[in-house]
Amino acid sequence: MIRKNWNRTVRDGRLLAAPTMVGVTYRPQHECEITMALKEEFVLSGNWLFRRRGYLPVIVLALVLICMRGYTYLGGEDSLLNDLWEICCLCVSCFGLLIRCYTIGHTPSGTSGRNTSKQEAESLNTTGIYSAVRHPLYLGIFFMWLGISAFMHIWWLTLIVCLIFWIYYERIMFAEEEFLRGKFGPAYDEWAARTPAFFPRFTNWVKPSLPFSLRTVLLREYHGLLAMIVTYVLLEIVSNVVARNEFYLSRMWLILLIAGVVIFTTLRILKKKTRVLFVDGR
Repeated sequence: MIRKNWNRTVRDGRLLAAPTMVGVTYRPQHECEITMALKEEFVLSGNWLFRRRGYLPVIVLALVLICMRGYTYLGGEDSLLNDLWEICCLCVSCFGLLIRCYTIGHTPSGTSGRNTSKQEAESLNTTGIYSAVRHPLYLGIFFMWLGISAFMHIWWLTLIVCLIFWIYYERIMFAEEEFLRGKFGPAYDEWAARTPAFFPRFTNWVKPSLPFSLRTVLLREYHGLLAMIVTYVLLEIVSNVVARNEFYLSRMWLILLIAGVVIFTTLRILKKKTRVLFVDGR
């Protein structure tokens, strides 16, 4: 029961202080209106960016390519250090891709998709990686672009890419969460209260409700694999042209490119011509 605190200040017969309630924070109407306006603006801009989130990789790649005008090899030409750095960057991106693959492999159909037209969620994912972080797919994308931006070994470029990512995806995540809150109500609020948005916390880990499906991963993530490989190959070619004025691609990157194209083509044909990769309910 709420106890009323009838504190009054009377001067010349006038009541100067309105009754308040203990434990209740009063917020002026104009502050509530401003908060609602900002919330609506975040949702609108988030949905707008959601439908155009495929443009962000183009923007980031263009920024990286522009910064390659003065590229030099780390440790000098033919340096082992530069090769090791490129491999480390590739491993960071692969780690991000693995996060996405693990997430998609345990989720049901109608969730965690690549759709860009509108928000969709037939069910609320709260187990597996979703018990540790609310946006694992965007976490995976972050690591994929972190590795690509670090390829140039320019610290401020990596920082700018991280800031662009945060500004861009923060609005998208806000809009998605408002959609989920509106659809699932208290169930979403309870899950969100114990699960961090972006930085994983594994203390509340819950075993995935569905077994891992490799076929689902192959069906839905082969685009990302080829896009990552092609991006690194492009950076490698441009870096060699800028650093030593030579169109050159090392054997490692050439093998990766061929393998990526073969995998993409094979999975594309299987998706379009057969039902091999399709799993019921996934």
